[in-house]
Amino acid sequence: MARTTSKPQEAAEQAAAAKPAPAKKTGAAPHARTRLGPRERERMIVDGAVRFFSEVGFNGQTRELSRRLEITQPLLYRYFPSKKALIDRVYKEVFLGNWDAGWEERLADRSRPLRERLVEFYTGYVRVLFRPEWIRLYMYSGLAGIGFNKRYMARIERLILKRIGVELRHEFGAARRANAPLKAAELEVIWQLHGGIFYYGVRRFIYGIGTHVDSRQMIEGAADAFLATGRGLFAPEPAGAAPARKRRVSKPAHA
Repeated sequence: MARTTSKPQEAAEQAAAAKPAPAKKTGAAPHARTRLGPRERERMIVDGAVRFFSEVGFNGQTRELSRRLEITQPLLYRYFPSKKALIDRVYKEVFLGNWDAGWEERLADRSRPLRERLVEFYTGYVRVLFRPEWIRLYMYSGLAGIGFNKRYMARIERLILKRIGVELRHEFGAARRANAPLKAAELEVIWQLHGGIFYYGVRRFIYGIGTHVDSRQMIEGAADAFLATGRGLFAPEPAGAAPARKRRVSKPAHA
């Protein structure tokens, strides 16, 4: 399981980085480098960190990251004072930076059929999701216990999945329950839709397994199956229907 760098280890790493490396004597002319401004340098570090951590996981060391970026560790720590600060920036860059604020509004647009809204949302969502770096960072986060996925899943449930539940109730005539909290069974069915679409990407970008249909066909099939299931679960109960009676279980006779 991947592990993040401990605080003592990180402190030792920073202290070692602060010591100037001995100059190497060489007869070759120094390599000319383009001098970057602060914004360009920060952008270069963040982009490199996204690639680095998606490749090696979050146990990757900033010493190695600096070597790949061809900068010194003191320079890296000038922009990000700790490894945690750099990882938090990676989260904002990859997971929050690609969030479309219009997703919730378009899902709630009842002038269009719900199936059309679901297909449109997931078609746009997988453009963000189905990238090797996104999925690998998401999986590495769970293994390392960093919490990217927990934060992101909480956001997805609050802003997207609960909205889908409200729209399902409206679609199937249960609008009077629109403001009531979703039942556990209702929310779990929506997670099955979302998780199934996510796992399509895992098969491609983590396991390297070919898929049987393209992403558009997969999304349309998932939406159709979901709506068929949702009709029975989200439709209102018949008026005056008596609650299901519990069956009385007789005690077994002793031998």
